[in-house]
Amino acid sequence: LGAGGLPMGRIVEIFGPESSGKTTLTLELIAAAQREGKTCAFIDAEHALDPVYAKKLGVNIDELLVSQPDTGEQALEICDALARSGAVDVIVVDSVAALTPKAEIEGEMGDSHMGLQARMLSQAMRKLTGNLKQSNCMCIFINQIRMKIGVMFGNPETTTGGNALKFYASVRLDIRRTGAIKEGEEVVGNETRIKVVKNKIAAPFKEANTQIMYGQGFNREGELIDLGVKHKMVEKSGAWYSYNGDKIGQGKANACKYLKENPEIAKTLDKKLREMLLNPENMQLIAET
Repeated sequence: LGAGGLPMGRIVEIFGPESSGKTTLTLELIAAAQREGKTCAFIDAEHALDPVYAKKLGVNIDELLVSQPDTGEQALEICDALARSGAVDVIVVDSVAALTPKAEIEGEMGDSHMGLQARMLSQAMRKLTGNLKQSNCMCIFINQIRMKIGVMFGNPETTTGGNALKFYASVRLDIRRTGAIKEGEEVVGNETRIKVVKNKIAAPFKEANTQIMYGQGFNREGELIDLGVKHKMVEKSGAWYSYNGDKIGQGKANACKYLKENPEIAKTLDKKLREMLLNPENMQLIAET
């Protein structure tokens, strides 16, 4: 992101295809915020939050405020009330596509409700923006992808809920599954790419590649190995990885296993990488190269 993380007091949108890791990313964000002592709320419009999985990712379920609203208006009213209260630091709405207007819920199946959701969201954005800034609360909207009809050239993909969210969001993250991680014949995770398609706090269009392991979340050890090799803290000779002159494994999977079994070494490497990468002078140098 180029600014040391997601901005407080702003709106963030995370979108992508199904099973790309949107909810996993937000649960990891909630876990990170809770570790800093922040209060988090999860507005589960999809009614699909898995508390067991959230706990595995490090979320403190007992401290997490969860709401499963009946209508889109109710969800956005809860969101606005939480923002105005000043008692919550991070609000997650999962997802924009599931925010169904009351008129649509009470109507018949075949009824047409043109632009109802977009109008509802547009009004909510106008109300929310100022309240979030005043209470220094971050609101993360998860969104789904739809296809535009009749697009011959260019990208036919669009996000649900009209254009208001695109304008009001300070950061927009596009998350995609790029491949599978296999152990033999069994698929155990996804190769994932996260692209910053809009950024009001730093330069946009940066990309990050990561791995999401099924039932475990992000492969932190794998990221430490990749970043360590990139910044010459971990030596790679053929298939062997070494740290401080000691061999830690043949192949990335074994090197990751070594770091999992030796959390102190992983912690030291993590600390060194953070000191190097989050130093403003180094960030500038890395951006230039």
